[in-house]
Amino acid sequence: MKIVLTFLAIVESFSLHAQTKTSYNAVYSGIPWFDDKGNTVSAHGANIIKDNGRYYLFGERHDDTSNAFVGFNCYSSVDLYNWKFESIALPQQQSGKLGPNRVGERCKVMKCASTGEYVMYMHADTLGYIDQFLGYATAKNITGPYTFHGPLLFNGKPIKKWDMGTFQDKDGSGYVLLHGGDIYKLNDDYKSIGEQLNKAFERGFESPAIFRKDSLYYFLGSDLTGWERNDNYYFTSASLKGPWTKRGFIAPQGSLTWNSQTTFVLTIEGTKETTCIFMGDRWSFPKQASAATYVWQPFTISGYNISLPEYKEAWKIDQKTGVVSSAIVKRKAIAATDQQIAYSGNWKQDTLAVKSSDEKGASFSFKVKGTQVGIYYLARPDGGYAGITVRDGKDKIVFTSSIDMYSKYPAVLLKFLTPILKKDAYTINITVLGEKWWWKEKSGRLSGSTGNFVSLDKIIVTD
Repeated sequence: MKIVLTFLAIVESFSLHAQTKTSYNAVYSGIPWFDDKGNTVSAHGANIIKDNGRYYLFGERHDDTSNAFVGFNCYSSVDLYNWKFESIALPQQQSGKLGPNRVGERCKVMKCASTGEYVMYMHADTLGYIDQFLGYATAKNITGPYTFHGPLLFNGKPIKKWDMGTFQDKDGSGYVLLHGGDIYKLNDDYKSIGEQLNKAFERGFESPAIFRKDSLYYFLGSDLTGWERNDNYYFTSASLKGPWTKRGFIAPQGSLTWNSQTTFVLTIEGTKETTCIFMGDRWSFPKQASAATYVWQPFTISGYNISLPEYKEAWKIDQKTGVVSSAIVKRKAIAATDQQIAYSGNWKQDTLAVKSSDEKGASFSFKVKGTQVGIYYLARPDGGYAGITVRDGKDKIVFTSSIDMYSKYPAVLLKFLTPILKKDAYTINITVLGEKWWWKEKSGRLSGSTGNFVSLDKIIVTD
């Protein structure tokens, strides 16, 4: 039976269950996250600021039908693991540049030191990406509501570029970053630009992000490949004015930045260590709301060299000391070939461990008793979407989600994990949706998956 993924109806019926019984104990990359209301966290192209002891995450709110702007979301957390939905900080406007059938992307928020206001910046555009500019909005409270003011001006004119980022230095100065390497210094009120510090110096170089450690600046970005993944790279300089020296990739070549694209770097200064956290997106058009996920990884830093040398599936950070540790939990594993998994439709055994199907409507289900359930899939170049529902012992739906099986190279990955639930008997059903990740660029080039396969490796259960 095909699963209909309608989040809002589910949340209205079961939000109390999710809100009072669930939590995460680590940062998990590459899986859908669920907030305090049981909704999928939707905050892509994001940034985080810390205010009064809480982290605030701002990012793109999406639906699963198009790329049209539907608002920017705000979430808060004390540990970076569990996120509380705060507000649609900036909703879709009734008309105008962030109205219906427009694009709003990569929102970033900074607190202006001179005024105490919170200022949000974003890329605004048409759905065809032919009216791009850098815009801004302001609010007195961090969670909003934010008031959209239109283009951010430099010498009285809008900046006509798309991918953007922000950086706030230790002295409180604010900067906006544009693709190609442009760096603009904001005036004291953060509502206009006073100076262009650095001009574009690298072709492509989108999704710009800067962080500082000690006296060195690191400038991150990606190649211009639409929403397709690539090997992101970085530059260093002792000054925001440059010159910038290209240093190489931030993750092993060919890993495609662990299948993600840079959006922001969060720095946590602890009593023992300063940890800089790479925040990346795994885009998944058109199911950006339910299937696009996040890759957050702690950087290894030594002088000019920064890297994400290995993919950390789960990790923790001590908020006081800044020390990162792994999060390994003993779990029971159920192989894809186990007889307690009931398959329906056409499933083939690809390898000794993996079962696969691209038949629309094919499904499998299983029952387990425990507090947390996860699923490992073989992500592959011809991977498609799976739909998943989790029901408790009373047959009430706890969660639904879409799972994206696409990767440009084959990799067995954790693709779904429930939060920690009350111990109960749970029934999980997974269905092949017969759909796939894709994106058509302005040039007409099509990227994304070449098929609709769902490939199960194993199921994990925590007692």
